[in-house]
Amino acid sequence: MKTDNLQKAGRHPKIDPIAFRCSVNFTATEHAILMAMFEKSGIESMAAFVKMQFFGNPFKVFTIDENTRIFIDKLSDFNARFKVIGSSYDEFVRTLRTNFTEKRAMSVLYNLEQKTIELIKVSREIMALAQKFDERWLQKSQ
Repeated sequence: MKTDNLQKAGRHPKIDPIAFRCSVNFTATEHAILMAMFEKSGIESMAAFVKMQFFGNPFKVFTIDENTRIFIDKLSDFNARFKVIGSSYDEFVRTLRTNFTEKRAMSVLYNLEQKTIELIKVSREIMALAQKFDERWLQKSQ
């Protein structure tokens, strides 16, 4: 039996394996604070979160402000309206390119003008909403 041709099976060994384990005891209030911090951090692993806290590595906490959510919802609604108007606009342009009589082309141009006016109104509403949000955000941050 030759040992030269045997292949190793399984995982490759880790360069720096985790071999030490520590245990920490918390009171109920300390545990509640720890869990609140852990949930705010968004880290998937409690062990990684505790290591970051222990060794002082910074972590990011993302909070969702209700006003921000409302702003994003309104902005999404405006974006959907803008897309609908834009697709109608494209349809009118394609219609205009086809061979129509002058009278029919003028009718299509009128519809195109109306859609352009709608696009301008929606874009102004978007800009006003964004400006209003910026003003509120600047007031909160100061």
